[in-house]
Amino acid sequence: MQDLNSLWQAVLEKLEITVSNVSFVMWFKPLKVIDFVENKTLIISTNSVSAKNQILRNYMDKLKEATVDIFGENIEIEVLDQNEEIEYIKKHGEKNTEKEVELAKNPFNSKYTFDNFVVGKSNQFVYAAARAVAEHPGEKFNPLFIYGGVGLGKTHILHAIGNYLREYNPNLKVMYVTCEQFANAYIESLGSQSKTKATLEFRAKYRNLDVLMVDDIQFISKKTSTQEEFFHTFNELFQNNKQIIISSDRPPKDIETLADRLKSRFTCGLTQDIQAPDFETKVAILRKKCQLEKYVIDDDVIDYIADKADTNIRELEGMLSKVYFLANLLGKRSATMEEAKGALESLVEEEKNQGITADEIIDTVCSYFDITKNDIIGKKKSKEVVEPRMIAIYLISEIIEMPLVSIGKIFGGRDHTTIMHSRDKISDQIKSSQKTRTLVSEIRKMLKGG
Repeated sequence: MQDLNSLWQAVLEKLEITVSNVSFVMWFKPLKVIDFVENKTLIISTNSVSAKNQILRNYMDKLKEATVDIFGENIEIEVLDQNEEIEYIKKHGEKNTEKEVELAKNPFNSKYTFDNFVVGKSNQFVYAAARAVAEHPGEKFNPLFIYGGVGLGKTHILHAIGNYLREYNPNLKVMYVTCEQFANAYIESLGSQSKTKATLEFRAKYRNLDVLMVDDIQFISKKTSTQEEFFHTFNELFQNNKQIIISSDRPPKDIETLADRLKSRFTCGLTQDIQAPDFETKVAILRKKCQLEKYVIDDDVIDYIADKADTNIRELEGMLSKVYFLANLLGKRSATMEEAKGALESLVEEEKNQGITADEIIDTVCSYFDITKNDIIGKKKSKEVVEPRMIAIYLISEIIEMPLVSIGKIFGGRDHTTIMHSRDKISDQIKSSQKTRTLVSEIRKMLKGG
C-alpha cells in the first residue's frame, strides 16, 4: 500500500509529461490532495477560483486520464477552490493524507499494450517471447528475464503482458511489483510488532500467485536478506509452474553482489535484451505516438526528432510532445520544422557545444565507411568516396557551423559552391531517403560516443 500523498505525486509525474511545462507549472503543480472518500472520490483543491475553472474547462480529460492510471477506472474527481477547501475541512475535518490507501485497481497502464508496442530489429525477440509468455503463462520461457538500458521499453513489455492476461485470462492471480516495493514490503513485515504473522502474510501474498512480475530487479543488489526471501519466493512459484517475469537494466551476471544461486535461477529460462532502436524504429515509435495522442506533425519533423534523439524512447517521446505543445501554444494545427527547431534549440546548442572538431567528424565518417582520410579529402570521384565526403561536409556544417570557405579548404581547396551543393544534397536526401537518414543518425551516435 502507498499513502495518499505518494499516489498524488505519481499523478503529477504523469501529468508533467503529458501537458506543456507552462500548463503544468500554472495549473497542476499547485494542486493539493485533500481527501479520498470511500476509496472512490478524490478531493483536490486549487489555489484560486480561476485555476479551478481552468482545470474544469480545459484539463479535466488529462487529469482524469492520469488519475485513472494510478487510482483505477472507477475514480471520481472533485475539484475545490481555496474557499471551498476551507468549508470542506470545517465540515469533514482535516484528513491525514499520509495514511495508506488500499487500491483495488488494475496495476497496469492501459496504454502499454502489445498493440501499442512498436516492433523493430532492436526488440523483436523480446516482443515474441513476451507474447508467448502472455499466451501460455508457466509453459514457455520460465522465467523470462528482460534487460536493457533506461527508457527502451522494458516496463511497457511487462505492462503489456499484464494487460493481456487481465483481458484473456482474468482468473489468474497476477502481481506486478518493482524490486523496491518487494524489498520495502519484506522489510516492513520484519519490523512489524506481530513479526511472525506479518511475515507469513507477506509470503502468502507473493507465493500464492500464478504470475509474478518484478521490475528493476537490479535494485536487489546488496540486499542480502531480501535476496534470500526472493530466492525462496522464486523457488516456490517455479516449482509449481507459475510464471516469473523479471526486468533489469543489465544481465544477471552483471548485477553486483547478486547471489550465485539467484543468477542461476534467473538464467534457467530465457534471458533476452532490448537494444537501442535504429532510425526506422524511432520513426515508427514517433508515428505511433502521434496516432495515439492525435498529434499532427509534419513528416520531416518526425525524421528530424528521430535523428536528434539518442537512444532513449522516453526522451524521444518527450521531444515529440515538446514540439507539439509549442505548436499548440502558438495556435498552429500542425507542428512544422519551425516549431521543432524552436522547441529543441537547447538540444541542438548542446550538440554544437560538445567540442566536436572537423577532424573528429572526418575520422568518424572514414571509420564508418572504412575509407582513408586521404580518400575523403582527395580528388577521388567514385561513389564509395563521394557519398561519405558529402556526409562529412554536411555534418561539419550542421554541428560546427563552419563557414563554407573554411570547409572547402579542409577538403582539398574545393570551391564554396561545391561544398554548398554537397551539404544541400545530403540535407535533401535525409528528407527523402531512409538509407541516408540511417547513415547520418548512426554517425551522429558514434560522435556522441554511442
